[in-house]
Amino acid sequence: MENIIEETKNIIKKYGIRANKNLGQNFLIDEDTINTIVESAEIKKEDCVIEIGPGLGTLTKELVKKAGKVICIELDSKMVSILKDRFSEEVTLINQDILKVNLKELIEEQKKEKYTIKIVANLPYYITTPIVMKLLEERLDIESITIMIQKEVAERLACIPGEKETGAITYSVYYFAEVKKIKEVPNTSFIPEPEVTSEVIQLSIRKEPVVKVKNEKLLFQLIKMAFMQRRKTLQNALSHSTFFENKQQIKQILEKLQLDEKVRGEELTIEQFAKIANQITKQEGE
Repeated sequence: MENIIEETKNIIKKYGIRANKNLGQNFLIDEDTINTIVESAEIKKEDCVIEIGPGLGTLTKELVKKAGKVICIELDSKMVSILKDRFSEEVTLINQDILKVNLKELIEEQKKEKYTIKIVANLPYYITTPIVMKLLEERLDIESITIMIQKEVAERLACIPGEKETGAITYSVYYFAEVKKIKEVPNTSFIPEPEVTSEVIQLSIRKEPVVKVKNEKLLFQLIKMAFMQRRKTLQNALSHSTFFENKQQIKQILEKLQLDEKVRGEELTIEQFAKIANQITKQEGE
């Protein structure tokens, strides 16, 4: 029985495939990593797994063994042809850009068949953030998201807001999900080898967002503005926003919440950002 490296090389040779750099393609050839992804997703026959960017189908092969149903969303039509050959009727194939797929409708259809929905993916580095945010912001009826992404991004997604690696996306992800780091994956686990290390993480969707906020859109606008100028104090970063007429208004809110006027956005917890957002909403209503 051929191992995963031989199998991948044979598929590449058979179909005359070259990894598409524009689509961020790197083919996974490490059996341990594949097993870790499948095991950590805890896939059962009651599950419908939506795999984003399956490529040659290396991970798909294992998902098919465990899941009740597998739906593959793949942009590259060459890969879709290979997946059709490899899996025939075993998987449902959607040849489309994941960012344009109506996931809510797709998931509702699977729910009618009583499936629990899980997302699994080896995500292209260049498009990780838009995909993750689509999966979270659309409030899809999914149980978990198990993905392999660039280690640097994984660290940002998995940290607690206010910690050293915090970015604006940290708060957004933390708001919707609990993140767990699963496994670090060296670049030698891929053909061709990427220049960076990868990491498998899992996002478990919260039943309710981690904080209560009256205006969710406002909360994320505040966080985004604070991080666009992260070296500035929060007061200065927000001073040109349309939420305040002058710095004095920001200062008053910070004082009310017992926050230092020199505090930077990256030092705040999501609870503190939520309180600022709620204070702005309250003032607007007065």
